[in-house]
Amino acid sequence: MRLLFTCLVILCVGLIAGCGVEGVTDITPTAVPAPTEPFTPIALAPTNTPVPPPPTPTPRPKPTEAPTLPPEPTQAGATAAPTEPAAPTLDAPMIEIPGGKFMMGSDAGNADAKPPHEVEIKPFKLDQFEVTNANFKLFVDAVKYQTDAEKDKQADTWLTYAQDKDDHPVVKVSWNDAKAFCEWAGKRLPTEAEWEYAARGTDGRAYPWGNEFNAKNANGKDSGLRATAAVGSFPGGASPFDIQDMAGNVQEWTASVAEHYPGNTTDSKLYGANLFIQRGGGWFATPERLTAFFRDSNVATAANDDVGFRCAQ
Repeated sequence: MRLLFTCLVILCVGLIAGCGVEGVTDITPTAVPAPTEPFTPIALAPTNTPVPPPPTPTPRPKPTEAPTLPPEPTQAGATAAPTEPAAPTLDAPMIEIPGGKFMMGSDAGNADAKPPHEVEIKPFKLDQFEVTNANFKLFVDAVKYQTDAEKDKQADTWLTYAQDKDDHPVVKVSWNDAKAFCEWAGKRLPTEAEWEYAARGTDGRAYPWGNEFNAKNANGKDSGLRATAAVGSFPGGASPFDIQDMAGNVQEWTASVAEHYPGNTTDSKLYGANLFIQRGGGWFATPERLTAFFRDSNVATAANDDVGFRCAQ
């Protein structure tokens, strides 16, 4: 810019001098001093230079899943909760017995069956059949059980009579053995009153099937078998609730201690705090002992070849 201004001044002076204008003094142009520093133009960035895009943001790392923590160690000396054993699978149908009142005992029986007296029974379930050898074996194998007869080193045990007779009632089992089996199966022994009610119903019949004895309805002495039969082999002898073999085949343990009926003062070997009631008569029982009201008893460790049991719930 400074150089351009100087050139313009010189050009104007030359024009004036060339025109010869009067009165104008000869003007000699004064030299313009050169700049002490060379002029350096400022370089401007071109307007069309593309602007670089912003840097791509680095993606934030995803949070990692929380690690699976190991279970807290149990305290020293602590015992882990025991695992519940699986419920046993038994081939043992049960019959629903409705509650009701009935006359227990009979004047037609021996002195221990007297006097008849009213008893009220709450609803319960009862095995339709006597406990079989096959089901008892499941129990023995599951808990490594030894019967009282085996502990006593008796020559004949339940295994003696179970050979090839899976569907026959188990025998040579004591009251203790029967109770242990029932508890393992989640059941119990029936009381004496429950047993009699299930055997004879509410109409006071003498036998599960009626008032007249019929040898074809029970495996007793008169059947001539002289041994156990497969459970349910005498369907004609079913009780009013369709409970099978409540007369004959095997006499059955109950949960009840042998006591006098109310008002009975009979002096009998039947009774005692260490004796438990048995009902139903076995395969060698006479018609009198096959009645639904006949009572027998034995100690908790006794085991005979004509005594078994069934379970209640």
